[in-house]
Amino acid sequence: MSAYAPKGGILVIWKLDRLARSLKDLVEIVQDLHDRETGSKSLTESIDTTSSGDRLVFHIFGALVEFEHDLIRERTIAGLQAARARGRKGGQKTAMSDANAKKAAAMLLDPNITKKEVAEHFAVSRTTLNASLQLLAQPMELS
Repeated sequence: MSAYAPKGGILVIWKLDRLARSLKDLVEIVQDLHDRETGSKSLTESIDTTSSGDRLVFHIFGALVEFEHDLIRERTIAGLQAARARGRKGGQKTAMSDANAKKAAAMLLDPNITKKEVAEHFAVSRTTLNASLQLLAQPMELS
């Protein structure tokens, strides 16, 4: 941090939550800056830590930011659990359908056709083609 804010200077940040990810880190950073007679200024929240009152507001905002991060994390976890309970799976959908993966596998049985050609035919990357072929080769789960 000292490379960015020399003694007697001011560290300017865009937003408070960009300075630290936790209240503990924020308190340590602000204290380190204060010990080195360096202030900090948050442009979004309009807080300047060169005065005692603004340092207090800075710490309060830091606590609120950490609280907000915790709420978002809890809501995300709860949402994923609710979706799983409804039978939904998370993650990105595959670029190739099972039917196209089967067609690709059949095409690759011909030794004159390369994976590159098959990938181009289905308008996917070779990585996606390989992933789809691996999924196709995995045994299906029985419910």
